[in-house]
Amino acid sequence: MTDTSHTVEQAIVSRQSVRGFLPTPVPPDLIRRILQAAARAPSGSNIQPWKVHVVTGARRDALSQALVQAHARGEPERREYQYYPVAWRSPYIDRRRETGWGLYSLLGIQKGDRQASARQHARNFEFFGAPCVLLFTIDNDLDKGSWLDYGMFLQNIMVMARGCGLDTCPQAALANYPDIVKQHLGIPDDQIVVCGISIGYQDEAEPANQYRTGRVSVDDFTTFHEA
Repeated sequence: MTDTSHTVEQAIVSRQSVRGFLPTPVPPDLIRRILQAAARAPSGSNIQPWKVHVVTGARRDALSQALVQAHARGEPERREYQYYPVAWRSPYIDRRRETGWGLYSLLGIQKGDRQASARQHARNFEFFGAPCVLLFTIDNDLDKGSWLDYGMFLQNIMVMARGCGLDTCPQAALANYPDIVKQHLGIPDDQIVVCGISIGYQDEAEPANQYRTGRVSVDDFTTFHEA
């Protein structure tokens, strides 16, 4: 393994969803550098379907406050696309439960404690303390292939961030209140809010950051076809 391949591997395997950030600002030039590199992601016919909103400072605080208040009021969440399966089944529901209760157990949240669960969920809308959040939109007339392209772009951002000493948390929850996001960021109605990524420097004192999700082995999801 070369030094380059080892560096890339480390950036990939060290990526995790960080749920606690330091308030240390991220230099705008560094965000620009990450996005410029991430934009080398492949896309069908090179259409590059991604649109990014970088939110910091007072605009970040106002958006966070509006999202937190909507959650506290019990305002119904209305994502503009179907993210999870309509009907859950094994093994996916098993993995979902393992992840959810693994994190909540670490944080001392007991099963059935709806108030504590709601408080933890609300931290999504505080961007887990990250000083910068990226919001992503896509034209509403693009189809599944463009969404596949988008995923590669998002992964590039997170891997590049690790290479730059930053951490991230990809958050589908930030698409739960698209009207609020669009109003605060001036996003037109012909855009779908895809998700967000909180980005910054990890707070190592945050208990949630000690949690590590598992992965199934290569042999569990791969079939090698040999001559």
